[in-house]
Amino acid sequence: MSRLGPVITLAAGAVLAVGLGVASTIATPAAEETAAGTAAEAPAEAPPEEQNTAAPSPSSSRTAAKKIAKADYGGRVKGNGALIAISIRNGKAIGYFCDGKTEAWFKGSESDGDLQLKGVANAGSKVTAELGGGRAEGWVSVGGKKWDFTAPTVVKPSGLYRATAIVRGARLRAGWIMIKNPNGGYYQVGAAFAGEEQLDIPQLDSEQPTAPVTVDGTTVNPEDVDGFIEEMQ
Repeated sequence: MSRLGPVITLAAGAVLAVGLGVASTIATPAAEETAAGTAAEAPAEAPPEEQNTAAPSPSSSRTAAKKIAKADYGGRVKGNGALIAISIRNGKAIGYFCDGKTEAWFKGSESDGDLQLKGVANAGSKVTAELGGGRAEGWVSVGGKKWDFTAPTVVKPSGLYRATAIVRGARLRAGWIMIKNPNGGYYQVGAAFAGEEQLDIPQLDSEQPTAPVTVDGTTVNPEDVDGFIEEMQ
């Protein structure tokens, strides 16, 4: 009996090894089948030509230019002593430069804070300004000369006024700029012409700037900018 013990032990070990080998052989195909099944269930990646590569439309990436609905500016022209007034209504803009002797009217447009005006009857006259921070800042060119200006926003009665009439067969035109004086009251400058003849111009009533005034014996009715900005366009 003592000689059979090792033989039985070795036989049992052999049987155990064969059993483990069979189990390993069975488990390996099963694992491979499971992996293959998982790969088959995963969605295939779309070919490059089928992927969504469309660029955003121009209309969605471009923002429309903004226009100022209403604004009025007025201030002094540096190094000249003249005043300048600018008014904007829904992107349409007009301006007036005057030092009491020389005057120039302008018209143009505003978009995204950029102001571009050209002289109405003064060839080569121009106003260019940037709007922001409660002011218009830029330059004005009249008669071949150019000056810088900074014009803060203003409220009535400050601003721009105009009057027109027919005097002795000639067209009379008058313009005024009224600016509030920090020390009290209002400072104003203006000019009036009948044809090419310059006329004396009266001061406007700061409490009622659209009240009738007399220019060269003719009664005229000043209008604020809302009364003629469309006409000047």
